[in-house]
Amino acid sequence: MDHRRYDVLCTGILVADLFVQPLAKMPAPGELVEAETLLLSTGGCAANTALDLARLGARVAVAGRIGNDVFAEFIRQDLREKGVDTCGVRVSQTAPTSRTVILNISGEDRRYIHTVGANAELKAEDVDLELVRQSRCLYVGGYGLCPGFRSESVADLFRFAQAHDVLTVLDVAGACAAEGLEPYRAVLPHTDVFLPNADEARLITGETDLLRQAGHFAACGAGLIAITRGGEGAFVRARQAAWLAGAYHLPVVDQAGAGDAFDAGFILGMQQNWDLPRTLAFASAIGASACTQLGTTAGVWTLPAALAFVAANPLAIEALPATGWPTPTPV
Repeated sequence: MDHRRYDVLCTGILVADLFVQPLAKMPAPGELVEAETLLLSTGGCAANTALDLARLGARVAVAGRIGNDVFAEFIRQDLREKGVDTCGVRVSQTAPTSRTVILNISGEDRRYIHTVGANAELKAEDVDLELVRQSRCLYVGGYGLCPGFRSESVADLFRFAQAHDVLTVLDVAGACAAEGLEPYRAVLPHTDVFLPNADEARLITGETDLLRQAGHFAACGAGLIAITRGGEGAFVRARQAAWLAGAYHLPVVDQAGAGDAFDAGFILGMQQNWDLPRTLAFASAIGASACTQLGTTAGVWTLPAALAFVAANPLAIEALPATGWPTPTPV
């Protein structure tokens, strides 16, 4: 039996998010538009996934960097109250806590106004290796949005984790077409689970075909590759098998945090030793649940509610043949 202290250690960006409830239209210059609510909540990939995992009953800690301001106190208190250990959170004396305004317009994609703040100071070397040793899984959330996360340092962190039998999971944000695969070449050989979305996979590889995208990541050394496709579903490739899943369509209030919720569901499924189709269906349900309320985590289901939903609503999942996969040319 594994007696480690945490099921998951989440590290990466921590943000104070201000959500504007969906508006009928963008305000004109100088126009005042009333919203029923403006929601202040803890966000950022590392915090979102940590909060979702805690909601699902996992033992979770988070490592990151915040400022020395009122938003920092809000984030720390919010995480603690919702069951996330903040022992790995460090305070910057020079940079403010990162903040984002998320503007929702009905029928349109979200608009963001963001300040990087203290996240710019976070380095992979800042993550306490003792916390890594005490965890069953190490999750890096928002790789690409932390300027201090050098690929070689993240690779070293993942290498250390794997040497101590800790599952390594890499989430992507801020993918850049001009950089392609370069920021990932050192990290993917030490990544057990790689979790880009379809847009990020396209920017990184220059490919639109899911199998070719996954082929590039596998050729770089990634283990499992799960590519989320929003309302079109998700795709998972293991070494010799792949599955294509549909999507759960629930009433959508706010799509922010859906990818982070999918990540949380996928990690929990793996730690429960479920097979990949079941893990994929569960993660898809958790991702969909995040869209049902304003904010990144408020709508996420508890474990009993999610299991009941998946049992009552089987998801269409197609097994893809293991032969004839395209072999990508080097990028």
